Amino acid sequence: MNLQSGTYYWPATFPDAPSYPSLKEDRDLDVLIVGGGSSAAQCAYYLAASHLKTAVVEKGKIGHGSTSTNTALIQYSGEKMFTNLINTFGKGYIGRHLQLLKEAINEIEAASRTAEIDCEFTRRDTLYFASCKEDVNRLKKEYELLKQHNFQLDFLKEQEIKARYPFSKDAAIYSYNDGELNPFKFTHSLFDYSAQKGVSIYENTEVNGYHYDRQQNRAIVSTKTGHSIKARHVIFAAGYEGLEVKKEKKASFVSTYTVTTNPVQDLSTWYNRTLIWETARPYLFMRTTADNRIIIGGLDDNTTYPEDRDSKLIHKKDKLIAEFKKMFPHIQAEPAYYSAAFYGGTVDGLPIIGVYDQYPNTYFLFAFGDNGTVYSQMLAKIITREIIEGGHPDLPLYLQNRPLLSKS
Repeated sequence: MNLQSGTYYWPATFPDAPSYPSLKEDRDLDVLIVGGGSSAAQCAYYLAASHLKTAVVEKGKIGHGSTSTNTALIQYSGEKMFTNLINTFGKGYIGRHLQLLKEAINEIEAASRTAEIDCEFTRRDTLYFASCKEDVNRLKKEYELLKQHNFQLDFLKEQEIKARYPFSKDAAIYSYNDGELNPFKFTHSLFDYSAQKGVSIYENTEVNGYHYDRQQNRAIVSTKTGHSIKARHVIFAAGYEGLEVKKEKKASFVSTYTVTTNPVQDLSTWYNRTLIWETARPYLFMRTTADNRIIIGGLDDNTTYPEDRDSKLIHKKDKLIAEFKKMFPHIQAEPAYYSAAFYGGTVDGLPIIGVYDQYPNTYFLFAFGDNGTVYSQMLAKIITREIIEGGHPDLPLYLQNRPLLSKS
């Protein structure tokens, strides 16, 4: 699957990242994790504390898939407003979803503090602004809903925004205690932690076959290295490439674009170095990095053809920089890295844990959406607790055939 193209900032921040061998023998496991990005690392992190014999297989190098283009804005809010999700799923359903998102951000912070490799996790506030006057009322309703669920946030009017930033917007939600991190280092930090706890990690080990032996009660996974892995449980945490194993009708794709600038000397006009995004669709988003670069992304395009996606990269790069300079005219920022990538979401706005009859004791972690790192942490915890403890009460919320609950 041709997922992305361009130049990538995150791997350049960690040129001496740990490497792992390829699989050179057959294995008999309790849990096999397929994938080498952040979703797989988050699963490994939770399983590392168990006594289950666990291994990870990645077809290439750790962190070099979609993790390399992940912009890692650590937020609970997503592309679909929670007020809209309530119309689909009901208040109780989305109330629990909100609580799990808040817990997932805390879990990401805890994991970043536990692992030895610094992944540059920092708490950040978020400015979510109305892109036009017509969006102010629905933004205010979103604010009121989040307030009811005890989230810490303010509703800023135009004058309050102008007092903090060098740009003017009609209104915004100002949220506290979101975050940012380096997703490449985060992935390596969790794998390094897991390896130290006994999880086996194999790079350059591509899966090319799967079947379930009901007599042995084991999944049998074959690899291109010519070896066989038996496992009581399998987690496909391979991001978008998991769809090559099992298609999921709730998944949808667009193309997205990202620019990472040169280091900037003066960020004083950027209030609290907040994460910034907007109500427009497609939207623009911005964040800073530990070495004072700026990541600008968005301007999504509906194309799902790699050639078409890539042909627009230079134009999108220039437009992202231009949009940034409209908002921050005094910050001298020039593009240093820029990329195009497929970006996956779901038709109903919630991430997916795929559990399918033809794949017994197997879970597909589809943490698709604009806050995928948070979704991954949440789903990884649910799946691994389901395996370790034999069940998890929140699993039905994210199954691919989840019910639409009553709005009452």
